[in-house]
Amino acid sequence: MKSLLFGKKSKWMWLILALWLAALAAVIVLTATKAVNAGAKRIPVYSVETNERKLAITFDCAWGDETTDEVLAILKRNGVRATFFFVGTFAKSYPESVKKIYNAGHEIGNHSMAHADPTKQSYTQQLADMSECSDLLCSLTGAYPALYRAPSGAYNDDTVEAAETLGMTAVQWSADSIDWKDPSPQRITERILKNAAPGGILLFHLGKQNTADALEGIIRSLKEQGYSFCTVGELLLGNGAAVGADGVQRLPAPASE
Repeated sequence: MKSLLFGKKSKWMWLILALWLAALAAVIVLTATKAVNAGAKRIPVYSVETNERKLAITFDCAWGDETTDEVLAILKRNGVRATFFFVGTFAKSYPESVKKIYNAGHEIGNHSMAHADPTKQSYTQQLADMSECSDLLCSLTGAYPALYRAPSGAYNDDTVEAAETLGMTAVQWSADSIDWKDPSPQRITERILKNAAPGGILLFHLGKQNTADALEGIIRSLKEQGYSFCTVGELLLGNGAAVGADGVQRLPAPASE
């Protein structure tokens, strides 16, 4: 009898322990996420408030360029212009790919010089890093980027201010494929379709074969849902728009008469 009771108690104890560990893990993840943006009052654009069913496809270019030609072919075939955020070290390693992407009519963005954490840099260091990357991209394309995306999404007030000082808008994303973890094309598709919403910014990475394999199906599925595609620059709102604490860029409400 005691053995039976002890066995039941053990099961309950293990269940309680498992639930406690799960809750602790959730707290750790939430804390880590908040720590990335700790104390930030200036928020980058995560999405845009709009009544139109339009989305911006973006690619971070930090590693290899193996899928460049395939991705460009898919985008061209489907009439989609995307935004590519380049890390400076990528641009140095693959200058012809940067030119090819830009000459295909896609938008270029600044993704830092070496993908270092901006929150561990001073304002002056961040400004210098962004400026070096922008100068490099301009030397390859003839155009200065108007958009900046922080490495790993890590930012603080200095990050947003430094980007604006250089004439750039700091941009994040609203739907993350998490393709850098090499999930299956099906999983990438499921994540994006689940999180796509009007005014959203979709995040992918160049050089990931599973992303290239999923891309055309994602575009077609979203078109079937009535979505159209534009660059981030085209998605952003004009003068007077502001970014709320939720990361959504909005135009001010009309003044009441």
